[in-house]
Amino acid sequence: MERFALILGVSSGFGKATALELAKGGVSIFGVHLDRKGGLEVVERLKSDIERAGVRAVFFNVNAADDSKRSLVIEEMTRLRNESFFRLSVFLHSLAFGTLKPVVAKSPKERVSRSQLEMTIDVMANSFLYWMQDLYGAGFLEQGTQAYAMTSAGGTRVWPSYGPVSVAKAALEAHVRQLAYELIPSGVSVNAILAGVTRTPALEKIPGAEQMVNLALERSSAGRLTAPEDVGRLIATVALSPFDNTWCTGNTIRVDGGENLAG
Repeated sequence: MERFALILGVSSGFGKATALELAKGGVSIFGVHLDRKGGLEVVERLKSDIERAGVRAVFFNVNAADDSKRSLVIEEMTRLRNESFFRLSVFLHSLAFGTLKPVVAKSPKERVSRSQLEMTIDVMANSFLYWMQDLYGAGFLEQGTQAYAMTSAGGTRVWPSYGPVSVAKAALEAHVRQLAYELIPSGVSVNAILAGVTRTPALEKIPGAEQMVNLALERSSAGRLTAPEDVGRLIATVALSPFDNTWCTGNTIRVDGGENLAG
């Protein structure tokens, strides 16, 4: 039976690396991304790389946090499943879009607003829950399906201007735990992945990113940062295993080369 993975944020970073690793193992990809014309060349190259591995690449250039677009994607997935039956092996939520502002400032323009905070939490946390609800309702979450959400150290630590995203990551981890608990009877695993500091487009947008990189390198006994491929290989290894690994659920899994072991 053909296997698919659904990846939100497929065009870069962890989503892209995971798509390529899964494709090597024979898993077709449903990819959701939001790119303007200038970024579509990269997306087309990614689709070609996936298809060269001998699997299908079905991409949607839509806002994954939009309710109507989520419905559109799931409707198309359902249509394709009716044409040629497949199972959804992996769902990865790797959306990194939010406001990077301090939570307090003398001027309201300099601090995060209500709408900015709610948007950040909605995109980076609540959208994972909404996708899981709809995928379950459409029958895509079944015995053996593995769901992952990308969190960060910001869920429990602080960094200048990272407050809104930190709240979102903490909420995301709470969603992961609750979904894992409720989906245990269905044989679906739900885990968060906490990668070490990784050079991705999302990292470059964080004020003080280079300082964050330098601190991570100082703590790393391996002498390097985490790479998107480290996360992609972990997900693919578990997904392609012949064993049922869904007993591992409700966790925040560190993929950081021991970056945080030394404090």
